[in-house]
Amino acid sequence: MSKIKSKAVLVALLLMAAVITGYAGLAAADGGDPGSAGDPLVTRSFVERYVQEYIAGLGLSGGSASLEWVVAELETGQEFIGKAGTEIIVRSGSAVVVDPSGGGIPDLTAGKNVMAGQVVENNHLFSLPKSDGRGIKAQKPTIIMYRGF
Repeated sequence: MSKIKSKAVLVALLLMAAVITGYAGLAAADGGDPGSAGDPLVTRSFVERYVQEYIAGLGLSGGSASLEWVVAELETGQEFIGKAGTEIIVRSGSAVVVDPSGGGIPDLTAGKNVMAGQVVENNHLFSLPKSDGRGIKAQKPTIIMYRGF
């Protein structure tokens, strides 16, 4: 009886060792480096860097998008043409919409579409939907805020 018992214990131990080795191999292959897709627990700095790289990959601002508002002064007749996603607020002065596509620019504050040649209302948020030459043209010296250029 003791020979059968010892063989059963030996077989059980070998089986457990094989299961543990197989599980460890699967866990190591699936784990990956910290912060990778295989290990989703990440730090704040990793997420911030990932978001900045993603935004830069969109091609905004020559490879890096500004998430902060920038203040700019436009002279009479000067145009400000942005890319898709650019947000514009005219703070003072006067400007009209420039839109070679004919689709207009959404005025997010008023909830309407402003077509080419129409006046851009001051202190309203405008968002450029495409990178197709849309923007604004100053009718007199104008101060704007923009981001995402």
